[in-house]
Amino acid sequence: MSAKQKRFFLSEDEIPRYWYNIQADMVNKPMPPLNPQTKEPLKPEDLYPIFAKELCHQELDQENAWIEIPEPVREYYKYWRSTPLVRAYGLEKALGTPAHIYFKNESVSPIGSHKLNSAIPQAYYCQQEGVTNVTTETGAGQWGAALSYAAKLFGLEAAVYQVKISYEQKPYRRSIMQTFGAQVTPSPSMSTRAGKDILTQTPNHQGSLGTAISEAIELARTTPNCKYTLGSVLSHVSLHQTIIGLEAEKQMEMAGEYPDIVIGCFGGGSNFAGISFPFMRHTIKDGRKTRYIAAEPASCPKLTRGKFQYDFADEAGYTPLLPMYTLGHKFAPANIHAGGLRFHGAGVIVSQLLKDGLMEAVDIPQLETFETGCLFARAEGIIPAPESCHAIAAAVREAKKCIETGEEKVILFNLSGHGLVDMASYDQYLAGNLMNYSLPDEMIEKSLES
Repeated sequence: MSAKQKRFFLSEDEIPRYWYNIQADMVNKPMPPLNPQTKEPLKPEDLYPIFAKELCHQELDQENAWIEIPEPVREYYKYWRSTPLVRAYGLEKALGTPAHIYFKNESVSPIGSHKLNSAIPQAYYCQQEGVTNVTTETGAGQWGAALSYAAKLFGLEAAVYQVKISYEQKPYRRSIMQTFGAQVTPSPSMSTRAGKDILTQTPNHQGSLGTAISEAIELARTTPNCKYTLGSVLSHVSLHQTIIGLEAEKQMEMAGEYPDIVIGCFGGGSNFAGISFPFMRHTIKDGRKTRYIAAEPASCPKLTRGKFQYDFADEAGYTPLLPMYTLGHKFAPANIHAGGLRFHGAGVIVSQLLKDGLMEAVDIPQLETFETGCLFARAEGIIPAPESCHAIAAAVREAKKCIETGEEKVILFNLSGHGLVDMASYDQYLAGNLMNYSLPDEMIEKSLES
């Protein structure tokens, strides 16, 4: 390795052949999802009406640490994987930090984010089962774009409910989905009973991921030969995303270093899980002293200010009850531009890991995220997605601590996507029109009570 090597790649043959299922190695397994009617633990077959059968088994698998990646999925992964591990020399210089900062650049995928890592296997398993239609929700649009593209790869028709405020803030995300052939509907809408009920109660509702999930699930339940797909929160989504950290492990070895700190932005948990779980297995099994930090919005702080309890993943209460840190499934998040992080609850695996003290969480104000996003763009030449700016901000905080201590800590974060379709939000920031959203305790308490 040269002294100043910038990027580290794996050959196609080195792309991992298995996903890592952290549930198998956890000392305290996640509590079981519950059937909301019977309050009994879910069995895989309980989920068959909603998800492809293989995904139902992956969701509840707490025994097998390694799940083989189907070869057709791995062949599509080769379209952009491996993604580069990058040494952020420019950011280090701009900060004047002795820390060594690395980032996994998931923005190089065909749709510009990490979301395709799970969209392709979900579409594959649906197609293998004979499904013809898939539905989903999306916030900022990265997941909707990924599912739209993956559906087209496997000959499926896709219907996407996009959170209304993001539908309006990010018109080009909608265009991307439509270019891939998906039907895109702003949520809440009048096309489902869940949407009608929400709009009747709150006519100017700007939407949330919980609302869009309700509509997508309802459409899947009422449409023949149709399955629902999800871009975050659930355990099988986190499983698929571990391709990120498994590659990063090999690439960090190429760089001759090992991370002291691993960081990911946090909405429901998919990209945080993807970068951190493969490294976390060494903490669980070998006692490796690595810190894992989830960076969430200060306006939607389910990990830092939420409550651990059983809750629905959607607003209408169609999903199973999940044991998670939550702000309440009726929580209406502020209209921040990091639309992919505006979700009321955390995935069950991450929730258990946080409860057990194996990871940390920080909440970051919107203006700080854009400030560090601009710093990163000017130092590294990549304009990050508003969601990814949260991970960068957390990394910058840690790197600044190293200035004070003089420690050469190794910091690894996941750049979950680029912001080239999010320039309207940067326009708002650069014009001084963005704000930080405060969240009074009584607002959280009221949401949890409801």
